[in-house]
Amino acid sequence: MKYAAITLGISMLFGGILVFGGARTEALAGVAVPQATPKAAVVSDRALELTDAQYDGSEIKKSDEDWKKELTPTEYNIMRQEGTEQPYTGSLTNNHQKGKYYCAACGLVVFKSATKFESGTGWPSFYEPIYKKNVIEHEDRSLASEVRIKVECARCHAHLGHVFDDGPQPTGLRYCLNSASLRFKAEK
Repeated sequence: MKYAAITLGISMLFGGILVFGGARTEALAGVAVPQATPKAAVVSDRALELTDAQYDGSEIKKSDEDWKKELTPTEYNIMRQEGTEQPYTGSLTNNHQKGKYYCAACGLVVFKSATKFESGTGWPSFYEPIYKKNVIEHEDRSLASEVRIKVECARCHAHLGHVFDDGPQPTGLRYCLNSASLRFKAEK
């Protein structure tokens, strides 16, 4: 919540309106401003067959209607419409258990806990995929101010997040992902 405090301070300085975590609050000097409580994205409880193998080239294609039936509204928005969770609200951001992360839409393994690191961004971050073949990267020009690289599951083309070149070694990459796009399975 350190970013909320900074934003709140700036907003109070200028007497503006603060929007944080979807909650609009007035930020006027001398007026107490309630903090938005982070909420984990609702994750579907459907059974999902998890696949630990490297992607074999067989794609999963479904209609939008089929995806809407299988995914929660949050999952559908993020994975099929390229939405993004609010920072620090995802259920896997602070997950420190050993295990593997899978695409929440089709169950293909995409990342492992050994490559997860604390980026301070508010999203689960990894420095490399478990198998490079299991993710696809595309140029994303949806923001007018910058070109980003979006990351998708290779098998079902679910939007997972974005990759940036400000990560730790050995790769120097930061795969910044949405918790709602992932399922975690702990090692036994």
